[in-house]
Amino acid sequence: MFKEPIILYGSSISYFTGKMENYFRIKGMPYKRIVSPYPAFAKKMKKTVGVHQMPAVELPDGRWMTDTTKMIQWFENELKENTILPEDPVQSFICFLIEDWADEWWWRPAMHYRWHYKKGADFASNHLSRELFKPSLTPVWLRKILLKRRQRNGYTVGDGVSKENIKSIEKNVINLFENLDKIFSKRRFIFGDRPSLADIGLSGPFFRHFALDPIPLEIIKNDYPNILKWLDFLWHTKISDDTFVYLKGIPDDLEPLLYEIGNTYLPYLCSNVSAIKKQKKFFDFSSGEMHFKNARYSQYRIWCLKELQDQYKLLPEESKREGKKILKKFKCWTPLWEHKDLLINSKQEKKLPFWADRKMLGVYE
Repeated sequence: MFKEPIILYGSSISYFTGKMENYFRIKGMPYKRIVSPYPAFAKKMKKTVGVHQMPAVELPDGRWMTDTTKMIQWFENELKENTILPEDPVQSFICFLIEDWADEWWWRPAMHYRWHYKKGADFASNHLSRELFKPSLTPVWLRKILLKRRQRNGYTVGDGVSKENIKSIEKNVINLFENLDKIFSKRRFIFGDRPSLADIGLSGPFFRHFALDPIPLEIIKNDYPNILKWLDFLWHTKISDDTFVYLKGIPDDLEPLLYEIGNTYLPYLCSNVSAIKKQKKFFDFSSGEMHFKNARYSQYRIWCLKELQDQYKLLPEESKREGKKILKKFKCWTPLWEHKDLLINSKQEKKLPFWADRKMLGVYE
């Protein structure tokens, strides 16, 4: 365990900063969150870890880190006690799958709710313009306008969100709320009374977005209160207590989540791969009622797909057979392996978490 606190650089309303805070808290790791002013911090982070993205972590020995997925994996390897990965290899793989889905699919809807609606955009732009930037000659009202424009052009309208598909995107979010609320009406966490990597992954879109931004928070408060109970448990639970245990197997109420991953998220990753093979920076994607036109390509998400494939390959042979049955049942198997030639540099992201080659979306780079 670290004796000196870890420094977590990130905004108090940041998607992935909130994810890391929940991880540090349940592990009982000493940390302090710091907001370092822009634009100086962005320049420092690019120089130190290759990219600028929230959050950054500075270890007591002075090393800097980036990418929440790889940071958590590194900490888990260093601090093997009180792990957030179940002993059951198949459960552990499903945790990796849910975390990746939470990181990469729910980012766009979370940004949509924050920046599409006036109430959300006013809240976020006012908060960020005051939190991230030193007082300067640029007035707050102007910084708010620039932030709204930047976020919408880069991460919502600029990533395939349009008036034609907003209803279907929001319906997709409500389905997620309904499914999670049912799960958390029965137990504290995804796999039982002990938090896992799956809970940490889902804390990204929920802790600092869906359960914080005015529009989705009102929906959750009114209709899905068990989600708020889950977040409260997550924030206040430390897994040093051995009385917390995981359920056996894959609970039946996870089926809607896994079908969503198999029918929507993994096919989306495959469409992203296909677009890059055709040297396209934007692509169209459809799943059920959702139709995205001109979604932004991501080289990083090709690496994410490769990471999922590699995690499956690490399973013991018996677990591979069991995992394959589960993945086939929920239509995850075919899209997981649709692209074996991923057109990815073998060295991409090899230095993570201490150096990143790509951002999730290379907007404004």
